[in-house]
Order: sequence, then structure tokens, then C-alpha cells
Amino acid sequence: MSETEWGEIYRKVMAAGLIPARSVRERLLALPSIEPLLQAAEAAGSKGMLDETLLDSLLSKTETTVVARTIAPIAEPEPVAAPRIHNLEHYKLSDFPMEAKDIDAEITVHFDITGKSVTEGKKEDIQSCFNDRLKQIRRLILDRNLPNRPIAINEAVRNKKQYSGRGNDFTIIGLVKESSNTKNGHLRFWLEDSTGEVACMLMQRDEDDPSQKIVHAGLMNDDVIGVTGTFNQTGDMIYADDIHFPSLSQHQRRTAGEDRAVSAAFISDLHLGSKTFLEPQWHKMIRWFHDDPLAKTIRYLVISGDGVDGVGIYPGQDRHLSITDLFNQYSRLGEMLQELPDWVEVLLLPGNHDAVRPAEPQPAIDPELQTDYNNTVFVGNPCDFSLHGVRVLSYHGVSIMDFVSSLRTVTFETPEAAMRAMIDRRHLAPSWGGKTPLSPEPEDRLVIQEIPDIFVTGHVHGHHTETYKGVNLVHSSTWQDQTDYQRMLGFQPKPCILTVVNLHTHAIASIPFV
Repeated sequence: MSETEWGEIYRKVMAAGLIPARSVRERLLALPSIEPLLQAAEAAGSKGMLDETLLDSLLSKTETTVVARTIAPIAEPEPVAAPRIHNLEHYKLSDFPMEAKDIDAEITVHFDITGKSVTEGKKEDIQSCFNDRLKQIRRLILDRNLPNRPIAINEAVRNKKQYSGRGNDFTIIGLVKESSNTKNGHLRFWLEDSTGEVACMLMQRDEDDPSQKIVHAGLMNDDVIGVTGTFNQTGDMIYADDIHFPSLSQHQRRTAGEDRAVSAAFISDLHLGSKTFLEPQWHKMIRWFHDDPLAKTIRYLVISGDGVDGVGIYPGQDRHLSITDLFNQYSRLGEMLQELPDWVEVLLLPGNHDAVRPAEPQPAIDPELQTDYNNTVFVGNPCDFSLHGVRVLSYHGVSIMDFVSSLRTVTFETPEAAMRAMIDRRHLAPSWGGKTPLSPEPEDRLVIQEIPDIFVTGHVHGHHTETYKGVNLVHSSTWQDQTDYQRMLGFQPKPCILTVVNLHTHAIASIPFV
């Protein structure tokens, strides 16, 4: 057993308030996992010296079976069958009149940048992109019941005396820049449109109103919002009374017809080619697809980016790769997807590890890399498409990192909070110059023009499902184990969970293969 492994165990035990005695070292190393022991210690409030007596007491409180670790297994372990979930009341096999193989595929792509990118990356393209974003989202904000007709920023500044003082409120719509909180907790930002810019302040107050949630969360640079308020006495700042995002009360989901009731399944971030790709779990899922009754309802498998780990994505990546040739990575992925039953149609998006431009929206994987695939539809990222009339928006999700760094209510452990923020803003990646490289197309195609019935992301290797304002949110699970970088950050991924959605009833099942 290496000193590195003991050092990791020692660190965790010490962090839990326990000091491991020398006599318990070998017993701790023999545990399959240290976590149940630490949970038992926390539940019992145990602190101090971890000697033989305390260790025996804590182990008796767990269901852990102490077995010796195998340093070098002779053969790969046989995958254990995945849990059966068919007795769940909300996901009934009786809802499916036919098996998926008996129903023709019905895929309609509404938007995919592949072959349609026209930007040259010039200043004029950037201006056009932001003007188009402002135009599109302004129209969505105007669908709200605003307190008054919005005016241009230069008009508001020109008549600031008229718009000063209580009762003289007005509304403007623009793009946010330089958002930050003051020492007193107020939210200060600039708002700009094509006519000018103006400073704004949203005060932190004790009242429980929706604007205070925005003060707490913050705003993102380049958000398009409406502001209602009045000028201060000096006329150099607007005191905002309210912030307006595009309106969305409760979306009415579209459904596949009862006679076309099939399921769609969602995964992401396989990272095939990485040494941390969880291949035994993948084969477990493939076996499940062939043998399990629920799998026979699945007509589509959507992979939301990073099918392979890529080559040269970050410095020193070579030492983490089991397949060091990019073409071999894609070839092997094609072979593994062909192991799926022939009735399963795969939709494959690129991500930031794939061999496409990093700037979003991203085109589909190059045809030269598609030669070993016979059951796969290659689309861009993001992709807006329908399956049997059910609208799906799939986005790999690099911008989640910008939401984490900009909004205090979003963390890597809660990517669903970023997804809710995207729906509220009607934009997938608002911030220019952040962690998400953006392609300034003349028309901003990262605006969520049509509210989807199912919204899917990946990228940060979590897993979550919920319904938000009538939209099914699916944060797809990864097929990669914890990486060195994630370990350094203390982030634990949630791998190998297949999310299955009934396109007729919108019932959701999450099936683990760990």
C-alpha cells in the first residue's frame, strides 16, 4: 500500500477530528472505503484518538465489511446487474403500447450552427451579435406587464430632472456591465444600449420582495434586463426599484402522442480515451440496454458533448490518456455506440474536449471523424430539436462555469441553479470574455428563442433532474471517474447515471450503473 493512499486516509481522518493510532493503520488501509467510518464517527460525535477500541465501536455502527484490498486483480471484475426500478409508480411500462423498435424515428432539428456560421470575428460582428441579443430579449421582456413604456437610455439621461424623485419612475432595457456588490451589500452595475450607458443601484432592503433575490445572487455581465426606477438627486445614478427578466410563468409541455410513446435517454461527458473512463460501467449499461424491459422503450440516446477526452486539450494531458491518438478515440467511440441495440438512435453533440472550434455555438464533429458510426446523428452545440414533437434543447454547458463565478447562488455542486438562471435570462451564455469562448454570429443563436420541453446540459459531471416552470431540467451524468483536477478542488462527480424521460407523460427515471 503506497504512502500516498495512507496520506489521503490520514488527511480525511484528521479532518474529521480523529487522530489515528499507529496500531489501526493496517485496518484502515484494508477498508474498501473510509467514508462509512467517518459518517459513523460524525453521527456518534466521536473525536480524539482513534485507537483499536474506538475503531471497533465505529465499525460496529456501519454496514462495512472489512475485506483486504486487491493490489493487482487477475481479471476484470464482472459487472453487477443495475438496479431494477420498474416498480416505481411514476414510470410504468404499461404507458408504452409498443416497443421502441416498432416506432419510426422522428427527429426534427430546429437549430444547429453546422454549415451556417458566417462570422469573421471582426468588431462589426461583435456589435451585430450584441445588438441582435438586445433586440431579441428586449422583445421577450416587453411581453411582461411592465409598469411603463421603456425609453432609450440617452432619453432618460437627457430628461433626468423629470425622472428624479418618488413617483417619477421610468423603465429602460439594456445590457449589464461591471456588476458588483458594494460594502453595504447593494448591487451596483452599469446598463447600456445603443444610445448610451448609465449607472444603476439596486438597494439591499429588509423587505421580502423578488428584487432582493437579485441583490443576493448578483447579475452577469452582458445580461439583458429591464430596470424601473428614478434618478438620484445628483442625476448620475438610477435607484432601481425593480429588475425585469423575460417573462415565463408556467410552460405547457408538448407531448408525444399516446400511440408514439417512447423514451429518450440522456448522458454526457464520456471522455473516452481518458484513463478515468469508466468502461466496466459502460458495458453494464450496454447489457442493460439489451436485456431490460425499460430499455426497450428507449428510442433515442442523447450525448451532450465530450464523447472523447481529446488530445492537447490542456497541458500534460498525454499522461492521463489511455488512447493517445484522436482518430483512434473517435473510432473506438463509434465501435462502443454500435454495441447499443439497433433500435436506439444516438444524437451526439460536441463539447469543449471534442475536435471542433471551442467558440460557441459549435458545429458538429467533422465528417472525417464520423466514418465509424452507423447509428448516430451528429449535431452542433447547442442543438434545438424535437423528438416526436417534444422540444429538446441540448447544450454541453461550458457557461455553467461563468454562472458559478458570477452568481452567488450557483456552485459546481448545483449546476441546476445555472440551468434555471439560463431559462430566466433566456440565454445560454451571456458573458463575453469569461470562461466560455463565444463566436460573434450576426444573429445571437445562444438566445433561447423557444422555451424547450426538456433542457439538457452536462460539462461539470454532476447529475440532477427537476421540473422548473414547466420545463424538465436534466443535468446529464458523466462516464468519467474523479480526475486529479476535481480531486484538487474537492469536487466529487456523480458518474454513470442514465436519465430516461417518457416523451408522452414526461415521467423521469434515473438509473445508476455504478
